[in-house]
Amino acid sequence: MSKLRSAMQKGKRSTLTMTETTKALRKRTKEAVKKEEPTNPCSRATYHTFHEPAAVLQIQSQLLSWYDKEKRELPWRTVALKEPDINIRTYAVWVSEIMLQQTQVATVIDYYNRWMKRWPTVQDLAAASLEEVNKMWAGLGYYSRGRRLHEGAQKVVTEMKGQMPTTVESLLKQLPGVGRYTAGAIGSIALGEVSGVVDGNVIRVLCRLRAIGADSTSSAVTEALWSLANTVVDPERPGDFNQAMMELGARVCTPKAALCGQCPLKTHCHSYHKVHVKQEANSQKLLGKVGKTPSTLGDIEDCTTPASCTLCPVEPWLDDLGVHNFPRKPAKKVPRVERTLTCVALRPGEGGEDEYLLTQRPNKGLLAGMWEFPSLLLEEENSEVKQQGALCAEVGRILGVKVNRDLLSYVGEVVHIFSHIHQTYIVYSVCVKDEHATEETQSENLQWLTRPALLEAAVSTGMKKILKLYETMGQLSHEVLTLKDGKRKKVVKNSKLSISKKTKLNPANGTRQLSLNSFLKTTEET
Repeated sequence: MSKLRSAMQKGKRSTLTMTETTKALRKRTKEAVKKEEPTNPCSRATYHTFHEPAAVLQIQSQLLSWYDKEKRELPWRTVALKEPDINIRTYAVWVSEIMLQQTQVATVIDYYNRWMKRWPTVQDLAAASLEEVNKMWAGLGYYSRGRRLHEGAQKVVTEMKGQMPTTVESLLKQLPGVGRYTAGAIGSIALGEVSGVVDGNVIRVLCRLRAIGADSTSSAVTEALWSLANTVVDPERPGDFNQAMMELGARVCTPKAALCGQCPLKTHCHSYHKVHVKQEANSQKLLGKVGKTPSTLGDIEDCTTPASCTLCPVEPWLDDLGVHNFPRKPAKKVPRVERTLTCVALRPGEGGEDEYLLTQRPNKGLLAGMWEFPSLLLEEENSEVKQQGALCAEVGRILGVKVNRDLLSYVGEVVHIFSHIHQTYIVYSVCVKDEHATEETQSENLQWLTRPALLEAAVSTGMKKILKLYETMGQLSHEVLTLKDGKRKKVVKNSKLSISKKTKLNPANGTRQLSLNSFLKTTEET
């Protein structure tokens, strides 16, 4: 029995030893496999970047050769190339870059030429008034840009002895409204600093070249794009290279109709390569030659870690989109809907020409410092009677009189789209009949202007649309009908608000109490 027990105990020990040995071997094997895993040659580090120096040199050479032949002659490029004074050159490029933000080149050219003729140096701009700047900027949109240019010029003159910043870093730190892109553009174009740029056009070009399909507004993609831009920029001609990238995006690598056949960089483009490999594969499939004929374009490489890669697209590739699969942008934010009551108030001027009443907006916020017809934002949808009552109260407050709603004539509606607001102006009109009203109502934030003066003033495009609508309706007979909220109403022409020359002061608050006499018929429903 003792021999049997001894043999059994030895067997248990042997089994236990073998189990422990097997576990240890498995552990060592896993560790060895983990250590020996090769680095994926098509990982994010290479697939989404410019990792070959020779390819970077080719991109620089090919793009600049294309740019030298195809570039547009633009006034700010001429200044950057020919102006010997570094201060004027930097100022001129700064003005152009601010104007070009969110605005097409064709629109900017005329504004830029007039601006530089009026204020050729930063000192000239600093000496101008904000009113003059707003007037010059009127119609260009995004009006805060002009105000920041003016603020920046004054800062340069008063705090920096009139000398523009001379590095990308100082441009970024010292000039209001100058961000990472603008500083890089001014620094490379005007100062020759080796700095890449990333704007909308460059984003599109880089995303297609390196097949970056993740949300182009995400922080990961943004930093990757800046890294790519700084890697590929030509150190000998940084300004020309950056302008070439933007030119390519604006004219060839466009958002919806890319001209890939004309692109000087198509041989380096992952998106272009992917499109043609897929087209060839589909052609072979239709011909029943799958697997029989090797592709002349070679195998297409994709990032092999798309699930964890922060630059790869989340959505699948769509053959119909081709290169337009890149870049991917998030859905646009739905613009805020606003409705604003607006009154075109006018009176006969001294020379017999009608004058329009304008008020100035606050110095901060949307359309800061611009002039507009008396307006009132609708906080909630009210009945027509309440709307007219509110507008009458606002116009009365401005004029210092009591305005009866029967004096208002409905003109129509004007829709104007801002970047983040869908604005509808509900337009009424009222005419003031009193030769002395101009003197009584003129103030710092209030003025009466003739039509030519109004069109030259710092008014937004929305206000010009309202004026055009009013003039169109004003040419119609008072018997012409218009539709509003499903009801037919007569448009009453030339409603007059008669202000008596006899004025009384309210002893309680000093407000003018003017007697009003309406000589127009009330708008009638038919």
